[in-house]
Amino acid sequence: MSLFGSANFGLPRLKPLPSKRSHVVSVLDIGSTKVVCMIGRLTPRAESQILPGRTHSIEVIGIGHQKSRGVKNGVIADLDAVESVVRLAVDAAERMAGLTIDSLIVNVSAGRLQSDVYTATIDLGGQEVEANDLKKVLAAAGHQSLRTDRAILHSLPTGFSLDGERGIRDPLAMFGDVLGVDMHVLTAERPALKNLELCVNRAHLSVEGMVATPYASGLAALVDDEVELGCAAIDMGGGTTTISVFAEGKLVHADAVGLGGHHVTTDLARGLSTCIEDAERLKVVHGSALPNSADERDIISVPPIGEDDRDQPTHVPRALVSRIVRARIEETLELIRDRIQRSGFSPIVGKRIVLTGGASQLTGLPEAARRILARNVRIGRPLGVSGLPAAAKGPAFSTAVGLMIYPQVADLETHAAGSGMFSTLGGNSRFARMGQWLKESF
Repeated sequence: MSLFGSANFGLPRLKPLPSKRSHVVSVLDIGSTKVVCMIGRLTPRAESQILPGRTHSIEVIGIGHQKSRGVKNGVIADLDAVESVVRLAVDAAERMAGLTIDSLIVNVSAGRLQSDVYTATIDLGGQEVEANDLKKVLAAAGHQSLRTDRAILHSLPTGFSLDGERGIRDPLAMFGDVLGVDMHVLTAERPALKNLELCVNRAHLSVEGMVATPYASGLAALVDDEVELGCAAIDMGGGTTTISVFAEGKLVHADAVGLGGHHVTTDLARGLSTCIEDAERLKVVHGSALPNSADERDIISVPPIGEDDRDQPTHVPRALVSRIVRARIEETLELIRDRIQRSGFSPIVGKRIVLTGGASQLTGLPEAARRILARNVRIGRPLGVSGLPAAAKGPAFSTAVGLMIYPQVADLETHAAGSGMFSTLGGNSRFARMGQWLKESF
């Protein structure tokens, strides 16, 4: 199978969900800590006050998760290792669901995610806005975003304007002289995506769609009011921490930093001179992101590195563990605070922050985040999904559940209008020439 074969016009794109019948969706969350495969049945549901944006109810019928190998800071470092872990996770989910799958929706954390907003306008000449006009203005914004070194993961129109009046949600059938659109485009470096697809292909599976991790975890962990009024979801994973900002029901900004829970573990392993497994246990059991006066009095034992039975464990005050943990957590949170500030979306986020991801479960993290980010913080767990085993109901599974939710919102994107279609192809292929012709004749 060719990577991003020409028939796909670049990145694999999801087909719209059938609105009248149920549909089986399988997803794969490849993280630095764990790899999760989920198989779910999506059944059309009636309009509801609870999670009103959802068109389908989701029941998880199969789940498999494995400790990750070969992924470092969200980046694939060892193809063979990742391939074998993917096979194991998929195999476990298939056995539980009692069916085999051949394609998956996969998350993307690597590839230096980048958010840009492109604005385009077209002349209406005082006529009413027709579907074709919408296509034209979306295509015009999409063409600005095409780059040879990056592939478009998501392109979402965040708002239309008519004659300079902004904030119009649906201009269809309105009258005006100039129609404008703001398009939020999220891109990633192409080689990172190709390596991701290669891993999945080597496990004899195909990629049905790719979704940025921050988008997925935000879809799973945010409630409707937060998505409407403006909110940031911060997904603290093992190797990366991603940020997504939602407003007026749409993803308006996303970012990722290469720090996560695993960095805390390696700091502890170095600082206490113990092995990674023991450092992870110490972090979970004794680590805290908050200072505590009792920590100076509590003494904990740290197992030595090595197999020699004569080595005695060392004894350190619990305060030392917390100090090491706190230093890294504060660095990560300060970096996130600065990224939100720099993005220009700080006013939109307002006071609302939702923390999710496995590393958000660290003791005292919400309090530390409240202090450093100076905002209200809650821990976000995946919402509105049935059939999850108790172990998978926590924030660590937000990305996988978000990938399940994504097909319901995939049609908000405008790739189908021709904006993202020609992004991955060189200038000479038949499709690129067709794209040129479409561009000129629009």
